[in-house]
Amino acid sequence: MTTKRVYITTAIPYVNAPPHLGFALELVQADALARHRRLRGDEVRLLTGTDDNSLKNVLAAEAAGLTTAELVARNATHFANLHVSLQLAFDDFIRTSTDPRHQPAVARLWRACAAAGDLYREWYEGLYCVGCEQFYAAEELDRGRCPEHETVPERVAEENWFFRLTRYQDQLEALITSGGLRILPEFHAREVLAFVRGGLQDFSISRSRERAHGWGIAAPDDPDHVIYVWWDALGNYISALDYGTRGDAYQRWWLEAEERVHVIGKGVLRFHAVYWPAMLLSAGEPPPTSILVHEYLTMNGRKLSKSLGNAVDPEGLAERFGADALRWWLLREVAPAADTDFTIERLAARANSDLANALGNLVNRTVAMVNRYRGGRVPAGGPGQLASRLCRLPADIDAALAAFDFRAAAGAVMEAVDAANRLVNQARPWELARANRSAELDAVLAALVYACRSVAREITPFVPDLAARIVRQLGDGGAEVRSADPVQPRLGPAHGGEVRGPQQAREGTAMPGSAQSSSGSPSKTGPVGSRLAPSPECCSIATVWRRKPARSS
Repeated sequence: MTTKRVYITTAIPYVNAPPHLGFALELVQADALARHRRLRGDEVRLLTGTDDNSLKNVLAAEAAGLTTAELVARNATHFANLHVSLQLAFDDFIRTSTDPRHQPAVARLWRACAAAGDLYREWYEGLYCVGCEQFYAAEELDRGRCPEHETVPERVAEENWFFRLTRYQDQLEALITSGGLRILPEFHAREVLAFVRGGLQDFSISRSRERAHGWGIAAPDDPDHVIYVWWDALGNYISALDYGTRGDAYQRWWLEAEERVHVIGKGVLRFHAVYWPAMLLSAGEPPPTSILVHEYLTMNGRKLSKSLGNAVDPEGLAERFGADALRWWLLREVAPAADTDFTIERLAARANSDLANALGNLVNRTVAMVNRYRGGRVPAGGPGQLASRLCRLPADIDAALAAFDFRAAAGAVMEAVDAANRLVNQARPWELARANRSAELDAVLAALVYACRSVAREITPFVPDLAARIVRQLGDGGAEVRSADPVQPRLGPAHGGEVRGPQQAREGTAMPGSAQSSSGSPSKTGPVGSRLAPSPECCSIATVWRRKPARSS
């Protein structure tokens, strides 16, 4: 197998408020993808961070009676803390207002585009949504309101710097149609192509220092303007690689990487699939190779959003239900090509059905029978009757994740689990033991241990702590198993209740709106497992998620 160098990033969120479950989805997807590629032997670097330099942050700080720096620092800490609560294994975390790598890189990118003749100043008037940090044409609005935030955009008129996006229309179309820039799911690629072919317009890349309230990165050689937050934010993907100094990390992880992958939400697709590649082409740098787009999480049909006031706190969910249950729901239940409604009942029902009942019982029964019938020693043998299903499992997961379909990948894991449970029910090892059919019993037990170990390996990118508990109970790959204990207890009524937003969870007040499970009734549940320590791959908050860079080959 050929090892590839893969650079994976998430979008960076505004920090006008603590994180919500919609961004947790993106973090978990990117983390699972990176873990999977590492499992297959690829060399991977994974980046996330926070977008500190937006007007939204300024206005939120003013409303809270804080300086912008104070509010941004406070909320950025909540985002950084997700690496513990969600079991994330990121290599780097960048804050655009404080990281010393960022400003030089953004300025370098600006000057490179200016040298190409692609920047100019012009007076502009338009409808601006502060929530999106973008201008909208009147026909793009929904009854006069922003389609994302349901707010009325403000009319803004000022002289700004502009980028000549129109110059790159043909190159962008060729990049996408040739597969040089892969956008998944494919209907989003068609959406971007339609937008490009409909005719591009140059876009504003600065804001007056006055309108920005003095917050942001100054435009090079123009102290009256700050760089537009999206130009600033998009630059994080290369500023974190020391693009500003043309450092070794940029050479290794951008110029030499076989894959440069952005995992994003559909609401920021235009910025990543049109503006960002054009900016890089202008600067003479290679564009990303893949943009993987997830849909929205909703509650009662409305997008989860800080601005809409229905955000759900992922830290609180992980504390109440366990990170494994939350990660599993996000990867197993969320549709790859449609919005998905979230309820606590659905989260608990999926964790109980898949992790506690199907997988947990399989591991518990297997370990208990090996202890009871073979004194804890694993009989010699391989997958036996499960060979066909288990041999297909890695390839099925690879194919699903190559298509950015986590639900299909998780489904492939559960098909293997179901096959192993069917073997238990069909072979009835307890009857083989009573009949002294030792050879048949050994074959069945060996196949079940093999299946549990195979599933534990393949499920590690999805639920790393649960996978580690399964591996330990199965004897860490050795000749003996340990005693049988539940690896994933059921979630119970004590962990139900209403969905809470980030601030409400911290203040102890409930938020209305919890819906019923997909079966139409609340799940029956039991105690959650203990909250576990972060993955050893993660570093502490004190080191701001930055891991040691991989050694050069």
